[in-house]
Amino acid sequence: MSRMHSPAHPGEVLKDGWPEDVTITAAAKQLGVTRAALSRILNGHAGISADMALRLQDWLGIDAEMWLRMQCAYDLWQAEHHRKRPRIEPLKRETHAAA
Repeated sequence: MSRMHSPAHPGEVLKDGWPEDVTITAAAKQLGVTRAALSRILNGHAGISADMALRLQDWLGIDAEMWLRMQCAYDLWQAEHHRKRPRIEPLKRETHAAA
């Protein structure tokens, strides 16, 4: 079943709940990633990997699986609605009678 509106990119969710007193540079340092990498996620230009989900879990205490579910939902919606895909015929399985 397809949703009408795109789910939020997990970076957008992260950005919306961002602590006011934490800079992106400081957060990137704590997370062990570059400022550019974190900025790409926050701006929706990069996805959250399993490694980043675990880093966010350690840093924020928010379950890594939640970040990955959000990323998966976002990616799937984007694929369903924005990518050109060739028409693929469903696999037809033949039933063979036992000999």
